Amino acid sequence: MASQHTAAAAVRGPSIAGAGCRGALLLALLLAAAAALVPVAEPSCPRDNSVVKDINKMHQSNYGIGGFSHITVAGALAHGMKEVEVWLQTISVGQRTPIHRHSCEEVFVVLKGRGTLLLGSTSLPYPGTPQEIPVAQNSTFTVPVNDPHQVWNSDEHEDLQVLVIISRPPVKIFLYDDWSMRHTAAKLKFPFVWDEGCLDAPKDEL
Repeated sequence: MASQHTAAAAVRGPSIAGAGCRGALLLALLLAAAAALVPVAEPSCPRDNSVVKDINKMHQSNYGIGGFSHITVAGALAHGMKEVEVWLQTISVGQRTPIHRHSCEEVFVVLKGRGTLLLGSTSLPYPGTPQEIPVAQNSTFTVPVNDPHQVWNSDEHEDLQVLVIISRPPVKIFLYDDWSMRHTAAKLKFPFVWDEGCLDAPKDEL
């Protein structure tokens, strides 16, 4: 009798083991198929040193800033630029960039829409009541080094789209809570949100 049980167990053993292997193989195939169906996240800092690029295929995001869209058209970290960096930014109706300053020159070219440049003072301990300077399609404006500023889409009907050129990339941005915040209290954000995927470790301000 014992020999019959042993023989039966020997017969069942390989069958169970074989079923286990087949199950594991089936599970692995199902997981591989599921992974193939999940879209791969586009890197926030795709390196591209090609001479000609298609802006429509470049990474675009709001980076957590409401009513805002940013594309780094030619950047220091993603494209190897040394002296300047170029951005394409779109600001929705009624939205504003954060109040900020940076130790680099900045030039804007308004491609579409109209808005207002808010420009604070560097002669006071805080930005103070900003100048309100209207801007519109086909106009260009500059922001002096370290002047606190904000770009506001003050139009009620159309997005404001600007091409932005900055010097000394990658940009080191100091953020203000409001126009009465002291310059010395402005918070350094570096790397800035669109550079975080390219440069993880913060560096000292030069």
